[in-house]
Amino acid sequence: MLTEKSHIMDESAVKRTLVRMAHEIVEKNAGCDTLCLIGIQRRGVPLAKRLAENIRSFSDIPVEVGTLDITLYRDDLEGLPIDPVVNGTKIDFSIKDKTVVLVDDVIYTGRTVRAALDAVMKHERPERIQLAVLIDRGHRELPIRGDFVGKNLPTSRKEVVAVFVPEVDGDMGVAIYEA
Repeated sequence: MLTEKSHIMDESAVKRTLVRMAHEIVEKNAGCDTLCLIGIQRRGVPLAKRLAENIRSFSDIPVEVGTLDITLYRDDLEGLPIDPVVNGTKIDFSIKDKTVVLVDDVIYTGRTVRAALDAVMKHERPERIQLAVLIDRGHRELPIRGDFVGKNLPTSRKEVVAVFVPEVDGDMGVAIYEA
């Protein structure tokens, strides 16, 4: 049973953070000419779409957005008691010689990102891959870090960080739960 410990970000805070991150992405990449965003299923996808819309709103350049399902690339499938649910990958554009920004809601151990890197490299070889995450909660098991981080949120391993997006949860925000 999970109990809400703290509400970290409301809808307006998440929106402000995504605007800031969009500006950082454009600034670090000196524009958007070879930029594309790929959201990691599930909550990374709507976050990637919001980042792309924010970039388009201030640069007038549309940024392509894809979706990536890393389920079959996970290294912990043997431990799961049921068949994994595959949500599908949809990248309808070439990522060859592009800067791909992987987008996810929370980075924790780094294993999801490692699986996403495997999936992207199997698809096609981009020029570079960067990582944008709304929340970095620490506790990395792999040497992976976000290039664009909305909020660093130190947590204990007993806590759960939940990101809510309207497309999945009907609401937008970030909260910490105690197990």
